[in-house]
Amino acid sequence: MRRALWALAACAFASAVQAEDLLAIYREATVKDAQYQSARAAFQAAQELLPQGRAGLLPSATLSANRNYNDVDSNIRGSQSFSSRNWSITATQPLYRKQNLVVYEQAKIQVRQAEAQFGQATQDLILRVARAYFDVLLAQVNVELAEAQKRAIAQQLEQAKRNFEVGTATIVDTYEAQARFDLTSAQEIAARNDLEIKKRALQQIIGRYPGELARVNTERIQLAPPAPATMEEWIALAEKNSLLLRIQQDAYELAQQEVERARAGHYPTVDLVASYTEARNASVSTLGVGADTNSAVIGVQLSVPLFQGFAIQSQVRQALSNQDKALQDLDNVRRTIAQNVRQAYLNVTNGLARVKALEQALVSSQSQLDSTITGQEVGVRTFVDVLDAQQQLYSARRDHFQALYDYILSSLELRRAAGVLTDEDVAAVNRYLR
Repeated sequence: MRRALWALAACAFASAVQAEDLLAIYREATVKDAQYQSARAAFQAAQELLPQGRAGLLPSATLSANRNYNDVDSNIRGSQSFSSRNWSITATQPLYRKQNLVVYEQAKIQVRQAEAQFGQATQDLILRVARAYFDVLLAQVNVELAEAQKRAIAQQLEQAKRNFEVGTATIVDTYEAQARFDLTSAQEIAARNDLEIKKRALQQIIGRYPGELARVNTERIQLAPPAPATMEEWIALAEKNSLLLRIQQDAYELAQQEVERARAGHYPTVDLVASYTEARNASVSTLGVGADTNSAVIGVQLSVPLFQGFAIQSQVRQALSNQDKALQDLDNVRRTIAQNVRQAYLNVTNGLARVKALEQALVSSQSQLDSTITGQEVGVRTFVDVLDAQQQLYSARRDHFQALYDYILSSLELRRAAGVLTDEDVAAVNRYLR
């Protein structure tokens, strides 16, 4: 029984300390991230614009009722006191209202624009989560490399002290090693502080302090150039799929419709109107005067605007200026998207070359350290040369991890700039982790 309980406890502990991967963090962020939930609420609110715009084309009805006490003093009939009550219902069906038609078309565009904005918020969330996730991993690497470098320098410091004691080295080597050790200790403190900051940044997204995160398995990463292969193909892909471009195109269409809505102020309106009214006057005076009336009305009502103090003309000029502004903004967004695609494409291609170069630099730095240690043992290399070679090796390792993470993030940024970043890309990056 005790063995069974220990086995269950071990399984529970293993589940508790299991590292969280990028996909799990992203799924949690879709529920916990306040910025993303705000975008979701804005999208849901925008859905109500369509029924509101449609309401201007549908009939409306109004019910009104009142009850009054009347006290009348007349020189003909004398004083009269009586109560009255009446109620009426009025229904109106717009037959032609140009402004209402334009508002309904604008509502359709606004709903479509809100959908694109929410899609953009989803892509932004993917990139924010990935950046925060890999920032934590890189900060962890910096801490581990600082610790490893500190241990290596500590060994060199102990060796320098022993060599000085036996007279085979000068005190300068000890001072040099001590200075490097103190500097690395300060770097370790800074790295731990940076790690805490990066974890708090991820906490802001998921609403809790992150646990152990799955690391990158370098054996699983497939370093490949962008597909499509050319920059022009990516720009064409962005022209077709970019959500930012779609949002601005909808803004330009809204501005065009706003011009039509302003001009509609000159147009007549035609409504079908029907009403029914009942009025009851109950006499409480000695004269016994009372009256009951029922009336029903149905007809077509025409309204023609004649003059509004030049307000309509001013609104049209204002709408035309806003339309021109929206057109210029659309052109600027198109150019900005093309520039972002070019930059992201170059970051991916150059990042790929940088990762490969740093992989070779790692091999070379390790070989240099081994040969420097051997050279120190035979007396052709100094103690400082060994420390410099060690520092160069750890710098190469740090730069390699930085370049690797930058390559992954640049790949995601390129797909977001082109408007094709999806959850499948998160799953693809997640396969690099262990």
